[in-house]
Amino acid sequence: MSGGTAMKLRIGLLLVVGVLMAACLAGPNPEIGAAAEGEAAAGFLVGLWHGIIAPFTFVVSLFSDNVNLYEVHNSGNWYDFGFVLGAGILFGGGSRASRRAK
Repeated sequence: MSGGTAMKLRIGLLLVVGVLMAACLAGPNPEIGAAAEGEAAAGFLVGLWHGIIAPFTFVVSLFSDNVNLYEVHNSGNWYDFGFVLGAGILFGGGSRASRRAK
């Protein structure tokens, strides 16, 4: 394979990977801050709880169309922060990484 052909293959592969990665990006959520009538949008504490129960919710969501892993009617960044923090608490966060090998 000549140098020019190898370079074209690399550029082509890079473009394909770039397009695939761009297709996985999250889009805007028009439901942020919106909630059912008479209810508040999910905030930090609800996000924290949803993060803690995420593995169980995921299993249930495989068998039910009425259960979702993530609340779309949320307050935005605070809900996201609570969700990630809750999931981190459940899985031990970085505590295992700080242990010394014996």
